[in-house]
Amino acid sequence: MNWVHFFSVVKRVFAVTFLLLLPLREAMSNEQSVVKTLVIVSHPYPERSVLTKGLQEAAERVAGVTVRNLETIYGFDTRSINGEEERRIMREHSRVVFIFPTHWFNITPMMKAWLNDTWGSVGPGVWQGKDMLIVSTAAGGSSTYGEAGRIGVTLADVFLPMKASALHAGMTYLTPLVFQNASSSKLPDFQRQLIERLKR
Repeated sequence: MNWVHFFSVVKRVFAVTFLLLLPLREAMSNEQSVVKTLVIVSHPYPERSVLTKGLQEAAERVAGVTVRNLETIYGFDTRSINGEEERRIMREHSRVVFIFPTHWFNITPMMKAWLNDTWGSVGPGVWQGKDMLIVSTAAGGSSTYGEAGRIGVTLADVFLPMKASALHAGMTYLTPLVFQNASSSKLPDFQRQLIERLKR
């Protein structure tokens, strides 16, 4: 037997096998790196929702994302939130994203109820190490938001109570993704930006 030829063949077989398995290894690596994300969506007037609905649809296209639309699940009853179930789901994810329209410089009533019933009975550090991302739309522009605007703060800064909630719970508060002067014509761009953020 020609051992030099034999080892040469074995070497080639290993090289080909390695090259064939490389894409599979990379795919598995990419799958492992997907961040498990819980997206909480709320709109006080779902029948009028264009942007929030569009952002929800974009989020549903991203791997590793679980979407829960509060009005779809619980209607408009702020006392109907199943806190125990929501906490169970929250524990299974490493990032929570809140998608909603800015509603009188605040989150929506159902979203506040969700926080009250899901987080209300837990103490500091309960979500230690998880991330929070705020995604919101507002019709107002620079005449309302910013230092020169009517309210004197940026749209992102309107959600300081959410930042305080995140920090209290031991979370990392990510830079909000906010869209002012929002209109349906800009939805494709908003969706693209959201998908990019969710894939990080």
